[in-house]
Amino acid sequence: MLLTRDTLPDTIPDLEALDDLLCRPSQALIDDLAGLDGDIMILGVAGKMGPTLAGLAKAAQPDRRVIGVARFSDPEAKAWLEARGIETISCDLLDEDAIATLPKSPNIIFMAGRKFGAEGDLSLTWAMNAYVPAMIAQAFPNSRIVAFSTGCVYPFVPVTGKGADESLQPDPPGEYAQSCVGRERMFEYFSRKFETPGRLFRLNYAIDMRYGVLHDIAMKIVQGKPIDVSLGHVNFIWQGDAAAQALRCLAHCDAPTTPINVSGHEILTVRDLATRIGARLGRAPIITGSEQPTAWLTDVSLATSLFGLPIVDVDQMIAWTCDWVARSMPSHGKPTKYEVRDGRY
Repeated sequence: MLLTRDTLPDTIPDLEALDDLLCRPSQALIDDLAGLDGDIMILGVAGKMGPTLAGLAKAAQPDRRVIGVARFSDPEAKAWLEARGIETISCDLLDEDAIATLPKSPNIIFMAGRKFGAEGDLSLTWAMNAYVPAMIAQAFPNSRIVAFSTGCVYPFVPVTGKGADESLQPDPPGEYAQSCVGRERMFEYFSRKFETPGRLFRLNYAIDMRYGVLHDIAMKIVQGKPIDVSLGHVNFIWQGDAAAQALRCLAHCDAPTTPINVSGHEILTVRDLATRIGARLGRAPIITGSEQPTAWLTDVSLATSLFGLPIVDVDQMIAWTCDWVARSMPSHGKPTKYEVRDGRY
């Protein structure tokens, strides 16, 4: 079944249904991938979003070789991918010799990085977010490389505007986001040197039933915890839509590489989201703080011009999330920390 607005379910009953939904391709994705030659290799595939992207690529092009690369410290992630026909390679991307043994795939999605706990070992954060990209960019000069980044590379922008567009120069608070600028600069430098086509995929924030801004708000309401609205404005996108746009970026690369913002097109207030979620859950949210005049927000006009609007809208994400949380379904236990203003993760 193709992913369209008309085929979206009213609820997501379990993890199997969630995985199937996240990995359901649209016709537009199938068409874009059909125009590409060669296999697709996903580096850092074992994170929160990697399996979705790999599964989506395989579902869109069942006969194409899709390779997932990670350390695979969790054997379940490896088994999940292999069960869907995705080839797996165990590799420590901090090991230059190991990188040299990877197949020279013409299409690469780079997802490796470090966010959670980034403040705990800043040297490792910089190694993963800047040193590893430099090695990958040098190892694959002839590949298309779509490199995952974050909207957190931007400075805070006024909440009354459209958000930061790609012309705004990065100037973020906190070493995590600064290391993400380092990642971008490494891919940019070697893209210029080797004329490597690519995109810098500035994503914020992906929504899955097990994590994301909506999940965080819903969990706080259920647990009776206060919701800080100091960083009171957000935009976000369904994880399946974000993964599809990342794959479609392979068909829309620039040489040298250029950034593209990926998120929902609506700027939403945390207070309103909490009110709507609380109403569905039958519990009043506890609001603390007051909205500041700036936030991390992105203008997705470029992505919209290339890919159209996301298939899953905000109302649908809220409905799914409330149903999921109300039934005490699984969570990754990894808050997005969307409310953090100092960049310390």
